[in-house]
Amino acid sequence: MTFRAPVRDLAFSLRHAAGFDRLADAFPEADADTVAAVLEAAGAFAADVLAPLNRQGDMVGAKLENGVVRCAPGFADAYKQFAEGGWAGLAAAPEHGGQGLPKTLEVAVLEMIQAANMAFGLCPMLSLGAIEALDHHGSDRQKALYLPKLVSGEWTGTMNLTEPQAGSDLAALTTMATPDGEGGWRITGQKIYITWGDHDAADNIVHLVLARTPDAPPGVKGVSLFLAPKVLVGDDGKLGEANGLRVGGLEHKLGIHGSPTCVMLFEGAKAELVGGLGQGLPNMFTMMNAARLQVGTQGTAIAERAYQQALAFSQERAQGRSAWTGAYPSRLFDHPDVRRSLVLMKAHIEAARGICLSTAVAADLARAAADETTRTSAKLREELLTPIAKAWSTDVGVWVASQGVQIHGGMGFIEETGAAQHYRDARIAPIYEGTNGIQAIDLVGRKLSLGEGQAVADLMDDIRDTIEDLKSSDLKAVGLRLEAALDAAAGATAWLVERRAKAMPDALSGATAYLKLLGDVVGGWMLAKGALAAAGEADTAWAESKRALARVFAESVLAQVPGAAAGVMLGAADFEAMTPEVLGA
Repeated sequence: MTFRAPVRDLAFSLRHAAGFDRLADAFPEADADTVAAVLEAAGAFAADVLAPLNRQGDMVGAKLENGVVRCAPGFADAYKQFAEGGWAGLAAAPEHGGQGLPKTLEVAVLEMIQAANMAFGLCPMLSLGAIEALDHHGSDRQKALYLPKLVSGEWTGTMNLTEPQAGSDLAALTTMATPDGEGGWRITGQKIYITWGDHDAADNIVHLVLARTPDAPPGVKGVSLFLAPKVLVGDDGKLGEANGLRVGGLEHKLGIHGSPTCVMLFEGAKAELVGGLGQGLPNMFTMMNAARLQVGTQGTAIAERAYQQALAFSQERAQGRSAWTGAYPSRLFDHPDVRRSLVLMKAHIEAARGICLSTAVAADLARAAADETTRTSAKLREELLTPIAKAWSTDVGVWVASQGVQIHGGMGFIEETGAAQHYRDARIAPIYEGTNGIQAIDLVGRKLSLGEGQAVADLMDDIRDTIEDLKSSDLKAVGLRLEAALDAAAGATAWLVERRAKAMPDALSGATAYLKLLGDVVGGWMLAKGALAAAGEADTAWAESKRALARVFAESVLAQVPGAAAGVMLGAADFEAMTPEVLGA
């Protein structure tokens, strides 16, 4: 099926759910015309260049031939177009060749790229994380030699954490970095699950590697971060000989076949220390936090792709008699329960999109707002929302992709329709860049105490402000549902804080359920803000769809929270009004 980049929905969510206008002072160059032009151009690239390669990438995949990884058909040429279009440097600093636009806009662009071709999108996603890490922690020399090439897209970047005996437990790493006697280091060890660890789409690959040094203390305090390029780079920036590292094999995976997931063998590879000794984990987390938001966006993206396919199939497939139209055979879309599924899928997508973009806006304000108070408050919001954005949105990706298979019926279980690919691709997102269980532990174990509880308190205050606006509008029922769910979340927060101080196992046992609850509440808030703003839209049918999505989410998701207040029950008319055009067909 043809992929349509959701430019209009993204623009709406940027402005009304995420509050992109708050970045106007910090990023005056990101005016409405610029944002519109960037989204349109990125959407065209995603739809015209990347989407047609998605199926071929899944069926053929990357190949390891004579020690060299070959990209899936068409991927190398597509990456060249990506680099030439300047997309790798969209939000990078101008001093390194970037365009200096907000990270939020970069996140919006990456959503369309990931939706068009998730396996391809992982390559720039990892490079953007490497850019972030080097920009924050690299030496002046490292920034001068490596950042311009990464920003231009001529080189790509990776993140090397995991080892066979150490999955998420980085304290168990054994890869060793030893001094070479010349001011540098030599790395020896094995890393696994290295996304785009090798390929033939770029001239060089910059590997960021976690390793121990000989006299380092045990545990995570003994881990440092190193830079080891695939091809050595001279002080003049020219490429030299191959470094002492190679691909040991490609993983055979459930999905994302077009993304080469490598076993990397470091055999005395020359490397440079990035940041201070023993600072590997905090330095790598600069890259990890950026990647976690991008993975959350990836969950939104694969949900969008699976939804679009299910929506198209529901209009093509004729079966049974419609209770609405009486037609026989009727297209699936005209069966109330099928349309209910599609509307609920879209509601979750827009909620996840709003969460991810709001997290990105907070990140931009945290680094670029003019006053310290705004920066501090925004940093708290960014850190609180990051685990929610990553975990809740990737769970949405899996759920929507599964619903997409269900709408296809038996044809969804058959590979040739392509619905199964989205489900297979989506399944990795709740696992990598810190499993969703780890995100829940992070939320309860660390994030609830941020600012002595101020981060979550401020978030709930902002949601209550929106609830008051809802209750004084014709969306009062949505406000009541959101208020009840927020009250439940506030009660759960207080219980977790109390148990955390007395019995941490109790708190951690409820961490995943709490993350889902808070994600549901924040997602409902995103939809509610969009519903309130939709009143000003000239396209009344489209505007009403935004209001309907908020109602559907409130009655189908928020109403399940214990103690939820009475709202207005949904009727068939709520779904009947959601035409294919309104739903994005």
